[in-house]
Order: sequence, then C-alpha cells, then structure tokens
Amino acid sequence: MSSKRAPAPPPQLAGFSYQQVLGSGGFADVYLYEQALPRRRVAVKVLLAEKMTGGAREQFQAEANVMAMLSTHPAIVTIYQAGVSDDGRSYLVMEYCSKPNLQVRARSSPISVAEALRVGIQVAAAVETAHRAGILHRDIKPANILVTEYNRPALTDFGIATTADGADPAAGMSIPWSPPESFADNPEFTVRSDVWALGATVYNLLSGRSPFEVPGGRNGGAELIRRIEGEPLPRLERPDAPASLQLVLERAMAKRAGDRFESAVAFARALQKVQIELAHSVTPIDILDDSPPAEEEEDDGELTRVRGIVSIDPHTAPAAGPTWERSAYAAQVQPETTGADATMLRAPTSIPPAHTATTAVDDGTIVRGPRSVPPQGTIPGATASAAPAATAPGMPPGAPSAPAATSRRGLWVGLGIAAAAIVIVGIVATASLLAPPPDETSPAPSTSAAPPQPQDPVAGFVPAPEDGSGRIDGDQVVFRWNNPDPQDGDSFIWQRVRLDGGGGDARNVPDPTVTVSLDGDTQVCIDVALRRADGTVSQESRICVAE
Repeated sequence: MSSKRAPAPPPQLAGFSYQQVLGSGGFADVYLYEQALPRRRVAVKVLLAEKMTGGAREQFQAEANVMAMLSTHPAIVTIYQAGVSDDGRSYLVMEYCSKPNLQVRARSSPISVAEALRVGIQVAAAVETAHRAGILHRDIKPANILVTEYNRPALTDFGIATTADGADPAAGMSIPWSPPESFADNPEFTVRSDVWALGATVYNLLSGRSPFEVPGGRNGGAELIRRIEGEPLPRLERPDAPASLQLVLERAMAKRAGDRFESAVAFARALQKVQIELAHSVTPIDILDDSPPAEEEEDDGELTRVRGIVSIDPHTAPAAGPTWERSAYAAQVQPETTGADATMLRAPTSIPPAHTATTAVDDGTIVRGPRSVPPQGTIPGATASAAPAATAPGMPPGAPSAPAATSRRGLWVGLGIAAAAIVIVGIVATASLLAPPPDETSPAPSTSAAPPQPQDPVAGFVPAPEDGSGRIDGDQVVFRWNNPDPQDGDSFIWQRVRLDGGGGDARNVPDPTVTVSLDGDTQVCIDVALRRADGTVSQESRICVAE
C-alpha cells in the first residue's frame, strides 16, 4: 500500500469497532477492526468513495467473490464477509495478518533460501488453485503475500484478477514483477504470465529487490520495462543459492512465454527439486480439487478429513524429477503425518519404508495404506501357540503340569536326540582330523555381512553446466560454459533451441564449448547438459546470445 495520500475516515460497521489504519492504496484503504462476535481482529478493505462510480464497484465485488471462492486454500487470505457501509462504501472483511508482508521482510533483512523455496512452493500452489478455477491473479508480488500468525504465506489482492482467457489492457499492473508481454501494444495475460511473476517474487525474496532493479541506478518505469524486455535475468549474488535455483528462475522468467514453465505447479515441482538437492524438507503442493470423491467414506468420528485438497508428493509425480530423487531420497524419508496437512518429511525411525503401501494416482495424489508391522517378539509368517509347560521338580504345588505319559514320552525322545547329536559330533570331529590342511594362500570366506552403509540422498546427482556465455564472431556464435565438478569421462550433450520452440538434433562434445551458425537469427540459444561416463545426465542449462 502507498502512503502518498491521507486515508479516508473509517466507516461505521455494525458489530465491528475501529482500531487503526493499516494502509492506503489507489483504490481502497485498509483498517484494523475488532469484531464483536466472534471476538477477533480483522482487516477491513474499504473502497474509496470517489471510486464508487463506473466499474470500480463491480470490480471490487468481483474481487470479493474471487477471494471468497479461493480463500479456503491455506495460502490465500481468508474472506469472512463483504457488504456496503451506511455511507455507501463497499468493504471486505478479511483475515488479519499482523506480521509484515514479504516485501517489507525482504527489504529489511535477507530471507533464507529454505524459506524462499517453501514460500514459493506454497504460493505457487495457491496460484495453481486459482488457475484451475479459471482465474489469473495478474498482480503477484511480495507486497501481496501476507504472513499469518502461524508463519504461513497468504496471497491477497485479487483486485485486477481476470478469467484465464481474458485480456484487459486497462487493468493496472506492478511493473517490477510484470512479464514482457504485459507491456506490448496488445498485452496478453496467460497462465505463464503469472508464472513469470512467481519467479520474480521468489527472486525478490532472495535478493531483497525486484529482479531488474539496479541498486543505486535509475529504476524508473521506463528503465525497468527496457530491462525486463531486453536484458537477461541478473544472477543471484548469494553463495548459498545453488546454480540450479538460478536456472529455475531463469526459465520461469524467460522472455518468451512459451519458454517458461507451463504451469504454476510445474514451477513448484522445480523448486521441490532444488529442496531435494539441498537436502531440505520437501514442501507439499496443496491444490484445491473441486471434483467429487469417487466414493464416500464413513467418518470414524475421530479424524478430521479435508476434502478437495490434493497434496502432491514430490517423489511420485511424473514431473517431480529424475529417478535418483524418487528412489534414493524417497527410500529415506517418510511423511511425518499421513493427513492432508502434512508439511514436513522426516527420516524413518523404527518402521522401515517397506511397511508402507503407496499407490500413485494419475494426478499425483498419494494414497498410503496402513502400516502392517508385526508385534515385538514375533516373526512374520510364524504362528504363535501357547503350549502348556511341564512342572519341573521342586516347583511349588498347584503349578500346572503335563500328563505323566506325555512327560515320559518326551524324556525318551529327548534322550534319543541327545544320543544322535553325540554321534554326529564324533563323526564331524573325525572328519576334521582326517581332512587335509587348508590352503593358506586362499583367503578365508567372510562370515559376516558388510556393515550397512548410510544412503546419500543426493547420490548420483550430476550438476548442470554453469557460467554459460556466448560471443558472436562474424556469422557464428561461440558458446562456452563451465563444468562445476569435472570427472574422468565427462562429456556434454547440447541442442540448439529454435525461436519457434523447436529444437535441433542433440549432439555430444568432449569440451565445454561449441560453435553455432547464426543462420540469419537475431537470437541463438542452446541447451547443454553434463553427461558422466556411466551415462547419467544433468539438467539442461540454457545459454542465449542476441545481436
């Protein structure tokens, strides 16, 4: 919210008592009220009186309806009610988030990579939920991400949201977090426009400023638009941010919409892969699913069920990442809870993963069956039976005893077994004395298994090429890149990326450089991946050069 103008006087609302001003914007003021019943503090957004003419009222009411439809999502601000005050101003009563929004947080102190990844995934899940409902947010930025009392992000301000197939050039925008296509003569807003803003928001959280803002430089609207449209995304100046995270943000904020992630959930899955690389706890992706359940289950009276939330497991969805993430890592982590609100992954304690029956559904939903663990002291497959024990001599009277015939028969059987054992021992001892001495040159066979080795959750991970650059030399482009972890037998697989979204034939080269013909193009891009001698391949890094 801006503070360039004084806020309007707060309206009188039945059942609410005014507390203070929270902020002011171009179309509305936000106040803190206390609700009488139920007693709680709430944020009330009130449309300005001078904005009540034209389509502003309809737009404000549309925002109320959109947020009410989506606010059951855990990462979207909850709407309690809406109405019109006695002086004719429209208002929304919303969840009050007392902590500073993420724009203030990022400006005042650095946000850790772990928190930025967690927030990015949770907000991307909220945006994906809106997209599945046919709604584009169109104003995703750190200032519109509030923080709840439980330290969860809450997306707000759907004031310029539109349907997914709509395009409204007259709608407002926030330039630092807007994609290049929003500045065209005929702007187009799509799902990938929101993906761009998601990437810009995560970049902002990590750097403390908008992506194309130059510290100490000229950062007016015209300068920002020029950089957004024509300059590559600046690298994150953080030693704790891996190269893979930079690549994810570069793809999310590609100049051409077709080069970006195809959806918000695809962006969230890419952030999950960075979490796995860093050995962080993997944040689930909660997506609202309006489809009815296949069959109703009886409520057991003890468990609270949340219907319509799909918690996508990052290790079973097809787009979750390479095999090493879904096998080596998944074999070591199990959800701390099996409910819809599970938020952390923990290492197993006493129950191995083999006791969990997991079924993957086509949409990424994970259905976990009950763990079948035998009681302590029992052997799986064995039948436990309680046999009466014979009373031993000297036992107190009244102790249970077996019949005499059974005891005598058991005694004879025992003596026979003992005698047979003595004969067998004698035969073995004689054979050992007569056997030739062992060959001292041959090693003795191992009598104990090798101790189990701890598994590495990132074993086999191949880092992507980094520090890519290109130089135009006449009618050719010379691309170079670095191998972040050189090993014997390394090579590189590269492929030219066409402007129409297609690609050329993939080729393998031994050195981190390749020369490509311009072929009359004004921009040339290649995708390059590192290939180990054992055939494992890294993620691709994209390198582009423009005339």
